[in-house]
Amino acid sequence: MLVAAAILRKLHRIHQQLGDLRERLARGPKQLKARETNLARLDSELTQLKNDVKAARVGADQKQLLLRSGEGKIADLRAKLNAANSNREYQALKDQIAADEMANSVLADEILEALEKIDENQKLVVEADQNVAKAKEEAAKTQQHVREQEGLLAGDIQRLEAELKESEKELPGDFQDAYQRVVKSKGSDAMAPVEGENCGGCFQVITANMFNSLLMNKVVYCGNCGRLLYLPEDRTPGHS
Repeated sequence: MLVAAAILRKLHRIHQQLGDLRERLARGPKQLKARETNLARLDSELTQLKNDVKAARVGADQKQLLLRSGEGKIADLRAKLNAANSNREYQALKDQIAADEMANSVLADEILEALEKIDENQKLVVEADQNVAKAKEEAAKTQQHVREQEGLLAGDIQRLEAELKESEKELPGDFQDAYQRVVKSKGSDAMAPVEGENCGGCFQVITANMFNSLLMNKVVYCGNCGRLLYLPEDRTPGHS
């Protein structure tokens, strides 16, 4: 079975170009998916931050109501203190006032801390909002780029597939099935040039008999990786 090295070189070139184009075509949706996943994550973080700020505000408002209620209670106790009928009642009211003032002081500290935390989270909300806006812009740009590239790549793939189909007609009929099997198995890695004394795909050393067979345009497979081997143009008989 004889196959000219020139046709194998051409077929390998076309398969490699097709493999590259198909990889680039598949890469676009993956890039877009990554952008969209990042946008969803940032948007979720923004929503959580907003919810945290809202919950913190509600909590702070409730504590402020409690503080005002506590202050009103202390005012009532002070009024009762002036009208106390006995030292025992007077002391009990003073103790109660002191306890309520301590509780109010703790509550006031908690309110201050909560307000400071709200301010910090509000800054994070602004930053997260900016990140979401930037991510949306990047996702939109990626989507536009992918759309444009898909059209171009699809056109190039269609052109190369037609060229491949025509080039495959140059293969001997008794070799077509074997060729299709190795292409189906290895895709764009179905063929490899001989580089020095090695397979250009897996770098396994080829034998002298294999090299001589290639010089006679015989079909030779790498014994290690199974690729179809061919001689580079500068090592083809008759090349000057």
